[in-house]
Amino acid sequence: MVNAVAILHEERFLARIGWGQQSVYADYSQQGGEGSVKVKVIGLISAVRTLLRIPLIIVNTLTILYLFIFG
Repeated sequence: MVNAVAILHEERFLARIGWGQQSVYADYSQQGGEGSVKVKVIGLISAVRTLLRIPLIIVNTLTILYLFIFG
C-alpha cells in the first residue's frame, strides 16, 4: 500500500481528481483553519511521498534481491 501511495503523481492524477496541494490550501482556508478528512488524507499522502521515499527504495531493493537469490 505504501508503494502505491508513493508512486501517485501530483499533476497527472491527484490534481485531476481535486486532491492536489492547491486543493489542500483552498479547503483549509475555506473551513477557517480546521482540517477536514480530505485535507488530512492529502497531508498523509504528501508525507508518505516525502518521508518514505528512501526507505522504500531500500526495502524494495532488498526484496528484489532476496527473491532473485532465493526464488
